[in-house]
Amino acid sequence: MLAELDQGDHLILERQDEGREGNWYVQVLFRDNNTYQLEYRDGVPAEHYQTETVSQEEVLRALLGWVADEPAWREGFTWTNIGHWFAPAPADEADPTAQ
Repeated sequence: MLAELDQGDHLILERQDEGREGNWYVQVLFRDNNTYQLEYRDGVPAEHYQTETVSQEEVLRALLGWVADEPAWREGFTWTNIGHWFAPAPADEADPTAQ
């Protein structure tokens, strides 16, 4: 499936463990510039990370490692925490009429 992504396409793998609360997933976007944007979330929005690579092989290794729940699947990438993108806006910013 990864090899068949066209530019702009994405693939999402989601973990559905009844014992875990939150959203657990890894996703990849094949960008228009022929790079792969890889992201994962560990349960909560604050634990959402992103990286980019040109290597389809590295992405495949990461996806398979994530599926197998191997702790080393993140290695070899420089991850940026983007959890703040998903945090709710403070009440005074969300409602401009709030006093």
